[in-house]
Amino acid sequence: MRDMEIWLKDAGATRKLGEELAGILSPGDILILNGELGAGKTTLTQGLAQGLGVITPVTSPTFTLIQEYRGRYPLYHIDLYRLEDPEAMLDLGLEEYFGGEGITVVEWGGRLDPYLPPAFLEIKLEYAPEGRRAIIKARGPAYERVLEELKKIVGPGG
Repeated sequence: MRDMEIWLKDAGATRKLGEELAGILSPGDILILNGELGAGKTTLTQGLAQGLGVITPVTSPTFTLIQEYRGRYPLYHIDLYRLEDPEAMLDLGLEEYFGGEGITVVEWGGRLDPYLPPAFLEIKLEYAPEGRRAIIKARGPAYERVLEELKKIVGPGG
């Protein structure tokens, strides 16, 4: 597993990270987002959607659980904040979105352990003194490639 850290000075930088990822990720890729409330998970997803050419406003699917958006690739935006039982999450058929024709983003994805697929890109957003810190971990060779591409764009330390 490889990882990197990026400092994000504001919401605009968080959105920009999402936009950059849109140029690197491919259909079937999975992005797991973790972090406290207000850390920027939905903001990052909005940037990803913008980078994919989604024109529909992207909001957190906290109450609907899953939102699908159409862009260059489908974007499946899942929010597990309100679900605490991993077994109940499986009953929703979330695994159908993993490795599908679009890019799947799961906010609060850590709640799916140990049911997560073996390979995905994980981003943990943390509050920092001047903005946010994104800790990005590649789980699996395909995501190590994504991480290397991202490093070329933003630099090794962001």
